[in-house]
Amino acid sequence: MEVNSASYRISGQVTDVVSGTIFPGELIVENGRIAAIERVSVAGDRYILPGLIDAHVHIESSMLLPSEFARLAVVHGTTATVSDPHEIANVLGMEGVKFMIRNGKKVPFRFFFGAPSCVPATGFETSGACLGPAEVEEMLSWPEILYLAEMMNFPGVLHQDGEVMAKLAAAAKYGKPVDGHAPGVLGEDARRYAAAGISTDHECFSREEALDKIRAGMKILIREGSAARNFDELIGLIKDYPEMIMFCSDDKHPDDLINGHINLLIKRALKSGYELMDVLRACTLNPVRHYGLDAGLLQPGDKADFIIIDHPEQFNVLATFVDGIKVAEHGKSLIDRVKEESPNAFNAMTLSPGMLSIEAVSGRIKVQQALAGQLITEKKVVAASISDGMVVSDPKRDILKMIVMNRYSPAEPAMDFVSGFGLKRGAIASTVAHDSHNIIAVGADDASIVRAVNMLVEASGGIACVEGPDTQADDGLILPLPVAGIMSAEDGYTVAENYKMINRKVRNLGSSLDAPFMTLSFMALLVIPALKLSDKGLFDGNTFGFTTLFE
Repeated sequence: MEVNSASYRISGQVTDVVSGTIFPGELIVENGRIAAIERVSVAGDRYILPGLIDAHVHIESSMLLPSEFARLAVVHGTTATVSDPHEIANVLGMEGVKFMIRNGKKVPFRFFFGAPSCVPATGFETSGACLGPAEVEEMLSWPEILYLAEMMNFPGVLHQDGEVMAKLAAAAKYGKPVDGHAPGVLGEDARRYAAAGISTDHECFSREEALDKIRAGMKILIREGSAARNFDELIGLIKDYPEMIMFCSDDKHPDDLINGHINLLIKRALKSGYELMDVLRACTLNPVRHYGLDAGLLQPGDKADFIIIDHPEQFNVLATFVDGIKVAEHGKSLIDRVKEESPNAFNAMTLSPGMLSIEAVSGRIKVQQALAGQLITEKKVVAASISDGMVVSDPKRDILKMIVMNRYSPAEPAMDFVSGFGLKRGAIASTVAHDSHNIIAVGADDASIVRAVNMLVEASGGIACVEGPDTQADDGLILPLPVAGIMSAEDGYTVAENYKMINRKVRNLGSSLDAPFMTLSFMALLVIPALKLSDKGLFDGNTFGFTTLFE
């Protein structure tokens, strides 16, 4: 049997998520589609399932091009993603979205892209593009755009902001679903948010919040990514509301993607005792039906997108097929690499230590408390560490200076203080900073912050780590990200190894965070409470406005 020929047969325990049955059968694959499924008396003990679908992910957060993301994901049985190109859109606008679509088409994988709804996410930061109602409507008219991506401006929805409502109306005009993003929205506000036409949410932090949104008619995407992890809190919903649940990663860094994807959520859910069909439908049938995806579900006539596993209890992926083509086998990707251009928008200035001085106006400051595994932060007020009249980092108390600086044009950095990173010395910096992807850095001293930031300016984007302020020392590491300052065009496995190396270096500096750069990237995400920093200043996500550093 040559499985990459125009016609072949594969036998096994056919797992039909539509009918909810498992039976010995044989797939007849012809020209990339399932021509027929025949029941047989003996078919061996391997299982054939539909390919797995990530119901919400920002491909850019893997730091990989779509083509490289696909090479890594198929190994774990993923054959499709519902992908929001929001990150690159904030840097390059509609041209960035077109770039993602073009690159994704070059590999055997299904990227179902949405039209970013909030670029920029707020008016309180500098981004590389602004996509208004006209641009959003144009994208929704493209056949490659299947939905309006997460509506992060939930206050605009609740207050019926004209621009927000025009974008929702455009989605309704084209009959395309709308994804939500409304952390902490409960009760009547959740009902009103859903009534505006928003059909999903992946930002629920609690079961109570998710239940309110389910009652309002919204589907809940249970998220388990590299930064935000809500699986344990929400998985119990699948027992009572299986048709309302989907699985997603949202953000997946390359080292995590090497280890697994949606298959890991399946394993955890099954180990916890949840029904096999309910679990499988959360990452196959439910997203296909909700978004109207042209992805295979192991039905006659469907596209031949399927996986072979050893047994549901172990759920080891033996092979993955897209359009009938074997794209992975026994942990090895069979997708060829794609060479790609590196579009970017970068015009940041270099820094000097004197530019980071903060005069002590009072003795108490507001501090962002970063939380491992969460996008939210907490606000706390502490005594400032003051030296020669200036507020400085205090590594002993884990209170470190953080900056966010415009990467699109020369501008002075905004500054505050953050806790939770644990650096005892040195600094880390990144141009992956949601949502506008300005330069963000945190460090134990000003000179180290300057050194790390200037490494990024020289490379026009990436992530960097330095052990200290000595510019002559050979202790700096950088992972260049020349594609929009947020992605690499290199081999995904190489990127993952380099990313792991730089993470190890950060932990050697004292950080206990599993994903320090991922956590850092969300310290500028203004639409998630409580305290965040943009290139324009310190921002209170609860009052949705700027605030002062000093209490």
